[in-house]
Amino acid sequence: MDKELKLKLKKLAQQLKPVVIIGQKGLTEAVINEADVALKAHECIKIKISGWEKQDKTTMINAICQQNKAEFIHSVGNMFIVFRKKDA
Repeated sequence: MDKELKLKLKKLAQQLKPVVIIGQKGLTEAVINEADVALKAHECIKIKISGWEKQDKTTMINAICQQNKAEFIHSVGNMFIVFRKKDA
């Protein structure tokens, strides 16, 4: 993905609210499925992960991206932006 598109998606995501929230149960099949549904509907989504160490958050986002054929765009604190083209 080129830098221009990533920058555009980061700007777009600033106004988004998180549509997937990962809490103390961590990454479950239901969370992965919910991310898939959200990506089908919106292409660019924001995911919030609370109560986990940084490395755990990174592992969870990588797993969501891998299993949903999505691309990690950016993160700030507990918020992660993920993108997948609708035709993917």
